[in-house]
Amino acid sequence: MNNTDRGFAYTDSFINRHLGPDEQETQEMLKEIGVSSLRELVNAIIPASILLKKPLQLEPAQSEHEMIAGLRKIAAQNQIFRSFIGMGYSDTIVPPVIQRNILENPGWYTQYTPYQAEIAQGRLEALLNFQTLVKDLTALEITNASLLDEGTAAAEAMTMAWHLKNKPASAFFVSAHCHPQTIEVLKTRAKPLGIKIHVADPAQFDFKSAVFGVLVQYPATDGAIYDYRALAEQAHQADALVIAAADILALTLLTPPGEWGADIAVGSTQRLGVPMGFGGPHAAYFATRDAFKRNLPGRIVGVSKDVDGKPAIRLALQTREQHIRRDKATSNICTAQVLLAVMASMYAVYHGAEGLRKIAGRIRLMALTLAKGLESLGYALGSEPFFDTVRINLNSTQKLDVILAQAESLRINLRVLDPKTITVSLDEVTSLKDLEDLLAIFAKGAGKSLSAPVESFKPKSTDFSVEFSRKSKFLTHPVFNTHRSETQMLRYIFKLQSRDLSLAFSMIPLGSCTMKLNATSEMLPVTWPEFGKLHPFVPATQSQGYKVMLTQLEKWLTEITGFAAVSLQPNAGSQGEYTGLLVIRQYQESIGQGHRDICLIPQSAHGTNPASAVMAGMKVVVVQTDAMGNVDLADLREKAQAHKADLAAIMITYPSTHGVFEEGITEICEIVHQNGGQVYMDGANMNAQIALCRPGDFGPDVCHLNLHKTFCIPHGGGGPGMGPIGVQAHLAPFLPTHPFGKTGGAQGSGPVASAPWGSASILPISWAYIAMMGPEGLERATQVAMLNANYIAKKLSTHYPVLYKGKQGLIAHECIFDFRPLKASAGIEVEDVAKRLMDYGFHAPTVSFPVAGTIMVEPTESESKEELDRFCEAMILIREEIREIEQGKADRENNVLKNAPHTAEQIAKTEWNRPYPREMAAYPAKWTRENKFWPAVGRINNVLGDRNLICSCPPIEDYAD
Repeated sequence: MNNTDRGFAYTDSFINRHLGPDEQETQEMLKEIGVSSLRELVNAIIPASILLKKPLQLEPAQSEHEMIAGLRKIAAQNQIFRSFIGMGYSDTIVPPVIQRNILENPGWYTQYTPYQAEIAQGRLEALLNFQTLVKDLTALEITNASLLDEGTAAAEAMTMAWHLKNKPASAFFVSAHCHPQTIEVLKTRAKPLGIKIHVADPAQFDFKSAVFGVLVQYPATDGAIYDYRALAEQAHQADALVIAAADILALTLLTPPGEWGADIAVGSTQRLGVPMGFGGPHAAYFATRDAFKRNLPGRIVGVSKDVDGKPAIRLALQTREQHIRRDKATSNICTAQVLLAVMASMYAVYHGAEGLRKIAGRIRLMALTLAKGLESLGYALGSEPFFDTVRINLNSTQKLDVILAQAESLRINLRVLDPKTITVSLDEVTSLKDLEDLLAIFAKGAGKSLSAPVESFKPKSTDFSVEFSRKSKFLTHPVFNTHRSETQMLRYIFKLQSRDLSLAFSMIPLGSCTMKLNATSEMLPVTWPEFGKLHPFVPATQSQGYKVMLTQLEKWLTEITGFAAVSLQPNAGSQGEYTGLLVIRQYQESIGQGHRDICLIPQSAHGTNPASAVMAGMKVVVVQTDAMGNVDLADLREKAQAHKADLAAIMITYPSTHGVFEEGITEICEIVHQNGGQVYMDGANMNAQIALCRPGDFGPDVCHLNLHKTFCIPHGGGGPGMGPIGVQAHLAPFLPTHPFGKTGGAQGSGPVASAPWGSASILPISWAYIAMMGPEGLERATQVAMLNANYIAKKLSTHYPVLYKGKQGLIAHECIFDFRPLKASAGIEVEDVAKRLMDYGFHAPTVSFPVAGTIMVEPTESESKEELDRFCEAMILIREEIREIEQGKADRENNVLKNAPHTAEQIAKTEWNRPYPREMAAYPAKWTRENKFWPAVGRINNVLGDRNLICSCPPIEDYAD
């Protein structure tokens, strides 16, 4: 039966769940704007030359029920074997209290990046805990709030060392004992920068050839634990930095890298209570010495004080260095894996140092027991000490094919290093039954039978020898020693959640960041074991469900974008930018034009664009913008022609960062193509294009997509994200490959992420969104996104000037309001308005980007007219508050905006010496009496926090000194 037939369709239509305004509200909003229909609105905004002439060729929309049932069938095609592959990925036990109340909780996963720190204190505290965890376990002085994965963290460490040393030596030594995927990511990152990678056994490297850095794995990829003290000393004598890629759980038992001479430590925190998820998302860590703190990539959480002297947490130092330093930035990373870092930190809070040691000790016990059992069967093992991974060397009578066949029959995955070597990596989930099965497998391979029960192989001691055994304490802060019962843990999680404003409370109208509905039905599959429990390097026969889902998603994205092929590997928008430029460079090299290295970037571009261009080995030339915020075509033409011999690409955001569809987009592409370059389009604003126009049709050669914006993957408080790229046919052969996954093109650049499909376990979210919206729903969503933005622009335009508009006086899906005149008239900065909005229960829009002294608003299609009106009323009331300052009725320095936000503690004090009533401070609008969000702290002193950098958790009373 066809469920789309009249009267037979399921009634749970998702489209109406996703869209905020109903039909009546839509008509009222259209009337306010002054147009008669959504189609008329679209035709007045998007240039006619690029409008789609026919609907997207996608399957009809599925109901929520149909989608879930269909995706369950696909997921069932994945086979969950017991994986003992290791290589930086381990099965783990996600504490249910963390899974239900963080991973599956919209109060945690719908938060935005904590740029407005006063209403993000809970998440910032969790990230401070994460930094403390990493700092303690690595024994290094400073750490960031997470990176994308272990491979890219190692690449960031390499480039940081390269910048720090700044000497002729452009060679980097990598131990052959590192995880192979990490080595390949390093090679990809090194090539455009001209860094030579030397891969060899550290024992045979003598430092006669100058290098600026050294990377070792600790423990090694085959499980061996080496003493790197002598190597570190040699490296330092040769003026090279030492980087350790370290297993975070092993560091509870092993001497930490900071104590044996490492300058930087990187790794994954996946095994601290985060599912494998076929490769991600997981929070990588990055720790280093205090001397290098201003070179540390990514975000750093630091402690400062608020206006009342109360301890307050905020993002510190180079929070947005890409936007400040642009092409001089040392990294293009502008995201973290916040949600996953929060999970890992909560895992440590729940278990504490003693619990983590017990978990690690049990794994070590299991590994030693397995080793003794294998030796009893006549197997030779690696001679070095090990933590969780046993290396098994086969002799002529021990049959690899028999071992693998027996393992498959028992649904077990092993790692084959070479035809004579197998490794077995154990984890938190490993049971005695697993050991019995493993020994049975190897007994079969040796033609023997096990002569004793597994328990009989239990060693007398699991202690490491003195040179490897950890002696220093860790996780001594009270937060890691308090929350042992589930009741305590639950209350701690909810206490922190109450200090964070998320989409669960009110709209987050951030321009350029698209905070739309992350529907529950889209999120459900993320924690299905069929998606969550797969190791990323399992045989392809075990991941057929993923193959079906990923293939469909790639097909849908190619249809939506108009491109010929898509790569799902980049695991952040910044990675998508970087990958797109690598593809362009690979293509140009293939046609003998590898010398092309000039990248044109408009003045208005996202700050990550120039940073990504430099990472791809390009030189940035800035193109001016005109008074309307569009690319200055005359300046573009002049610069494209001036650099014709070396022009590699242009990076352009469309619609523009100024929130309008530039009429000259096709001409921009033609100018660049005529001068030998390729066109990269930043897809941050695809929410204004889907089903209405396609970048693949009007000129761009490559475009990245932010699935964590346009396609409903939640922001997770600042990560995870996904940044796949679409390319034209001539670039398809150059899409990134991976040594452990059949992906990419025949001439691909090599991997840009540790796993073949990046953060694969969150891709079902975007798959579900497209499946439930269908072509009509996607078109309607884009139309409503434009409707909502133009409605806000029209309602507020008489109070705040709209900085940029299109030819018809309309905007796309976001608009910029100019607050610069208010600084002269009332002494009010845009930051004052951002903080005052907190008193009204709103997260501020994007502040001072792309133009200083402005705010950029994007309501998305998911917000109702009621919510939009509430936001507009707040903005209008704030304008009245500013007018009182302009008229002299309110003090220019001591007023309700300059003192915002107002905390409950401030309002409750006996003394109130401010020249405005408490009621005005606390309850500025009627809805705040019914549903009040109280900022946890007052306005934070940012300068103090940077001058006195505290990035971990000493006793809280120390902050008040």
